[in-house]
Amino acid sequence: MAQQFAKVGGGNFVQPLMNDNNGGLLFMGTPIQSPRFFFDGAGPATLPASPTTEVTNVLSGSFNNMGIPGAKSFHFLANGYGSLAGVPIQAANPYFARMASNSNASILEDALAQGPTFFTLSEVGGNDVLGYALSGGTGMDQTGNPNAMSYGPADITDPGLFGQVFGGLVAAMTQNGAKGVVTTVPDITSLANFTTIPHDPLDPTNPSFGPLIPTLNGIFGQLNLVYAFLESQGVPNATERSIVFAEDAASAVVIKDESLADLAANITGVFLANPAFPFFVESLGLPAAAAPLVADLLGTTYGQTRQATSDDLLLLASLPVIGTVNEAAVGALLGQNIPLEVAGQFSVEGITLPLADQWVLLPSEQAEIAAATSAYNATIESVANSNPNVALADLRAVLEQAATSGYSYDDYTMTTDLVFGGLISLDGVHLTARGYGLMAREFLSAIDGAFGSNFIEAGATPDAGDLPTNYPPGI
Repeated sequence: MAQQFAKVGGGNFVQPLMNDNNGGLLFMGTPIQSPRFFFDGAGPATLPASPTTEVTNVLSGSFNNMGIPGAKSFHFLANGYGSLAGVPIQAANPYFARMASNSNASILEDALAQGPTFFTLSEVGGNDVLGYALSGGTGMDQTGNPNAMSYGPADITDPGLFGQVFGGLVAAMTQNGAKGVVTTVPDITSLANFTTIPHDPLDPTNPSFGPLIPTLNGIFGQLNLVYAFLESQGVPNATERSIVFAEDAASAVVIKDESLADLAANITGVFLANPAFPFFVESLGLPAAAAPLVADLLGTTYGQTRQATSDDLLLLASLPVIGTVNEAAVGALLGQNIPLEVAGQFSVEGITLPLADQWVLLPSEQAEIAAATSAYNATIESVANSNPNVALADLRAVLEQAATSGYSYDDYTMTTDLVFGGLISLDGVHLTARGYGLMAREFLSAIDGAFGSNFIEAGATPDAGDLPTNYPPGI
């Protein structure tokens, strides 16, 4: 877009570029963001390199590209969002800190200071739900997770606040007659980060899992009997929590579902009331006297658990976790005098240790994201339609089509599949270079429709074949 605008006097497009293509950031020499991903032949892997971009080396001058990774809508108005002093305590954004005009500046103030004649507000609102989604709906801060660039609590921005902020941003940018293009917010749960890992990744042909299935089913069979008893006593849908691993098909992981009623006390009570329970405890290699401890362990661990279904979305970051032994869980069990072997058996992520909420987007959490996104888009469309200086690019519709039937771009059909879809980069969230080329084409098309230009007719759009979908380690 900048190249096309330069042809009619738009001038140079100045960007706050990184030092290299390693990715990642340093603060006072300490890494605070990991290097970028690359494709190692099997899937996404972190580049084996070190960041060289130092946040405290503040860049001088003003910049045409004011897109700040991780910025939520209201951060555009926040004075001090680029304060170096705020970076270590997560009160400021390191990407803005290295380019802000001063420590108290806001993103909007630095943009307006340049007297813009044309602007884009691309996917404002995306980060307002993305941090929550990448935290698995926990709302916890995810700084340090290379997939999530969220600075501060990763909760969902209230749609009312978003409406005030977005309307204010557009009003400020157009107050002197500037024109611009804004976009709708895509449904982020259709991104590869949330659709790549199946809910049933446990393969019975895996030598680390398959031979254990009979033993696992024997242990969980005891728990399933408890669920059946509880349902017979009036606990609704308790048997839906039963855990069974198939020997001839892929099985679903075990997850913690915080939306379920907590049956911990019920489970513990049923086990303790069963005179045969001490014999089960002995079958684990423990003394019968450990029955109260084991009953409490089973209740605490499986009070809010079930196997995942196709309605659950496992985050991409869960892949290297599933099937591994959680050392913290082992340590906690050792602290309760559980032998090491038994502690390890009950600490396998997604199998004997339920996957924590941070690795899974439950249907209820997906509904929260969808409701907020819908409200944001209603605001965006209303603001755009009421301002003759604003064009609207419907990126939500683009992503929806890419996620279902594919979206045509020159000689390519772009999909949201990880690695091979061409649209979504290896972090499962952001676009590839080719994906951003497609976005630029959608912007130019919207500008043609709103302001009477002819970018599309003139063929003044990025050539998809010139834009890569993945960068190898050496580039």
